[in-house]
Amino acid sequence: MKQKQKDWQERRLKEALDDYDEELELEMDDERFNHAQLTAKQRAARLSYFKELFRLQVELVKLQDWVVQKKLKVVVLFEGRDAAGKGGAIKRITQRLNPRVCRATALPAPSEREQTQWYFQRYVSQLPAGGEIVLFDRSWYNRAGVERVMGFCSDDEYEEFFRTVPEFEKMLIRSGMILIKYWFSISDDEQNLRFTMRINDPLKQWKLSPMDLESRRRWEAYTKAKEKMLEHTHLPESPWWIVDGNDKKRARLNCIHHLLSQIPYEEVEHDPVILPERVHNPEYIRGPIPKKMYVPEIY
Repeated sequence: MKQKQKDWQERRLKEALDDYDEELELEMDDERFNHAQLTAKQRAARLSYFKELFRLQVELVKLQDWVVQKKLKVVVLFEGRDAAGKGGAIKRITQRLNPRVCRATALPAPSEREQTQWYFQRYVSQLPAGGEIVLFDRSWYNRAGVERVMGFCSDDEYEEFFRTVPEFEKMLIRSGMILIKYWFSISDDEQNLRFTMRINDPLKQWKLSPMDLESRRRWEAYTKAKEKMLEHTHLPESPWWIVDGNDKKRARLNCIHHLLSQIPYEEVEHDPVILPERVHNPEYIRGPIPKKMYVPEIY
């Protein structure tokens, strides 16, 4: 019992540290690490994670340049249970990229009008043009998951989805799009831990919707839906790639490393950037700005 409680406390510490690390990723100074209540092994592991993350993000910038130069159209789907780590991985991918090139999209529940449209219609409008990367934080596979489990679609609509989606994805690929599909997988116990952490963290409670809480109760129904989805949509042209998400940091690094391996790219040479001399006009006089327009300097 004591060992189980100790393990739980260690996992809670790890989860909390992961949240703080989001803020530390741009501030890798030794002083902060020394002040943290961590063992030498933990500090070394975090430092190793940050270094590898930065290295992979440099490669993502190279990939971005290649996508722009070659006018590639890249679509990446992120699916998985609630709290599986999809958003964290997407954040690390987009963190240092140009939002005009790489953007994430997370569509809300369909409006009344959208419910009368062809099911894939609202997703089509989000697809990339040449030289763009679009990351879907949940995608058209909502129909195979939450809509099925929560009863938001009929049996006929559900079966029609499986008949249509292979042709839909083949059509995207024939049009020149690169389609990559990730499923973030976590254990029952790990999701329970992450939900518990969100409930007790005022900064993260917003992440828990009534639908998320209900998904916790229907774990087994989601498992069955996932298994059928993978069975019907793991296609030679557009296979699923499973990311083990029980360790967030490993999941992010593994996902980014794999994404980079799926698109052959080369480093694009750029002309040297030369800062031009500032033009000085002797007739220019800078006008005064009223002090009341400035933000108060509280800090």
